[in-house]
Amino acid sequence: MDNWFISEAVSRSAESETDRRRLAALVDPGVCSADPAGGGSPSDAAILNFALNLEYLEAEFYLRATTGSGLPDEMTTGTGTRGEVSGGRSVNFSSNFVQRFAKEIASDEMQHVAFLRSALGNAAVARPAISLDASFTAAATAAGLVKQGESFDPYANDLNFLFAAFLFEDVGVSAFKGSASLLSNKTYLDAAAGLLATEAYHAGIVRSALYSAGLANDTVFDSVQKISDARNSLDGPADDDQGVGTAADPNFIPTDENGMCYGRSAQSILNIAYLSPTPVASGGFYPAGMNGEIAMSAGAA
Repeated sequence: MDNWFISEAVSRSAESETDRRRLAALVDPGVCSADPAGGGSPSDAAILNFALNLEYLEAEFYLRATTGSGLPDEMTTGTGTRGEVSGGRSVNFSSNFVQRFAKEIASDEMQHVAFLRSALGNAAVARPAISLDASFTAAATAAGLVKQGESFDPYANDLNFLFAAFLFEDVGVSAFKGSASLLSNKTYLDAAAGLLATEAYHAGIVRSALYSAGLANDTVFDSVQKISDARNSLDGPADDDQGVGTAADPNFIPTDENGMCYGRSAQSILNIAYLSPTPVASGGFYPAGMNGEIAMSAGAA
């Protein structure tokens, strides 16, 4: 990538001098050693780092389920506090189909982390602390999948793994849809479109696998709807989250009245990630919060 292209990208991506300095740090970290707090719309760099936080979570979840290990240390460093991952282990898959698509998704998520870290350069945030144990129990309890005091292990079997994957995947799609309009650099927008498409493929196959599981056990449909309702109770007043329907009336593709996938703001995504309907800066899957400028959730009311 030559210097002319980089300069043009920085210029197009920035709406203010603050944004120009932030994005210049992607090219030359000496230009801006610390991102100043600024008002208005977030910079492209802040949005990409928000996406990187989400990709860290997905990569750790899928890699541990399919390989027993998470991201290598060299893919977890960066600005902010590097955190550890609690929980996660190999799933003893009973279905070759589920195991094989889980491995493919794990590879995709690891590549997403590598891509975003490369795009951000020295401005990339470190992996924050991630919970893959207590957070799932809290989410499952809130959804009514387990009773208060019981635990939920997303790695116990294929079905639990699919429930956990469903919790992530629709959120990832709506996150990229919601942030796409905020990106001003066309190169980054093109990348976001590619990431959105991949996450949509992931969500579609997880939703299809859950529908198939529901054909053998119709309680699955009710459990999926409970997870959807729980997300809906966290992310704001809009009633736009959708389950996978029923055996007779499936809903493989969650869309709005125009047949388009819906988006969520970063703050609504954080409400779900932190498992809180109120404004907080940490909790749930990110016990110490996300790294980067976009880290505070909003109120769901």
